[in-house]
Amino acid sequence: MNNIEFQDVGENSSFILHPSSVDLGKRLDAFLVEKIESWSRSRLQRLIDDGDVSVNQTQAKSSYKLRADDVIEIELTELPAEIFEPEDIPLEIIYEDKSLAVINKPSGMVVHPGAGISSGTLANAIAHRFKIQDLGFKIEDNLDEKSKIQNLKSKIGIVHRLDKDTSGLIVVAKTEEIHEHLSEQFRNREVFKSYVALVHGAVAEKAGTIDAPIAREKHNRTKMAIRRHGRNALSLWKVRKIFEKFTLLNVEIKTGRTHQIRVHLMSINHPVVGDETYNSGRDKTVKDIKIRQAIVELNRFFLHAERLSFTHPQTLERMEFYAPLPEELKNLLEII
Repeated sequence: MNNIEFQDVGENSSFILHPSSVDLGKRLDAFLVEKIESWSRSRLQRLIDDGDVSVNQTQAKSSYKLRADDVIEIELTELPAEIFEPEDIPLEIIYEDKSLAVINKPSGMVVHPGAGISSGTLANAIAHRFKIQDLGFKIEDNLDEKSKIQNLKSKIGIVHRLDKDTSGLIVVAKTEEIHEHLSEQFRNREVFKSYVALVHGAVAEKAGTIDAPIAREKHNRTKMAIRRHGRNALSLWKVRKIFEKFTLLNVEIKTGRTHQIRVHLMSINHPVVGDETYNSGRDKTVKDIKIRQAIVELNRFFLHAERLSFTHPQTLERMEFYAPLPEELKNLLEII
């Protein structure tokens, strides 16, 4: 792939492409097929149709003709199976069979190597937990047996992501076939994902919908923002408990945009507690010293992937999983 940058931010990663002078006037779909030879035409077309390809931070059509200084971004909401160095890191396995596993990820753990992080991730932990001989992924032909044993590598299929500071449920595929089946369910919005978020302020309504497109900030590409020409994003929230200065919410997401819940809740003036990136210093304005100190000591934001439901690719059984709030989040609720 030529003229391509890779970015890794939160749940999702993206490719950034810059067309050269010889590419000007080409259709977007033809350009992508030419530049990203390892991806099929149908996969690239699906990404365009799903709104995962933007030009200058605006969703683009296949027929778009490239111009000078265009910046093309491909958002990867699903993750390809890759090879990672195994590390003996404890994992809380909620469910496991020969096809997949559901894991309760702790806060502070990055899901996938990237952006200068190559170890200590969930991917490294899974590579150790699920040995190479147990998995159905194809092994690279250029590795001899000695190299395979020395490197102790395994291929895994993490189908979706959570932010580093978000705890909770995440599903892992053990074979390429299962990975593709689960990815298809995510693409078709057939996976139920529900989070628990503690936000600043007493929310007036009992429930609500936030339907607002999201894109990267123009001058800070590590942050996301509500933007008119961004990618469609839909979140449904419901009040779980109201405190004097805070509200505990259940949030169901219908799309999986980067930082979606955090950005959406910020947009209705109820940012997530502990989220220094998006709450504009609201944590520091808490008047109760004990509560303010507890938020500081939390050292994470209050967002937890509590429920996950999908159809098992082999048995076709609808699977439902639950992960209770971590102790540090329970403790904060007791204080406020």
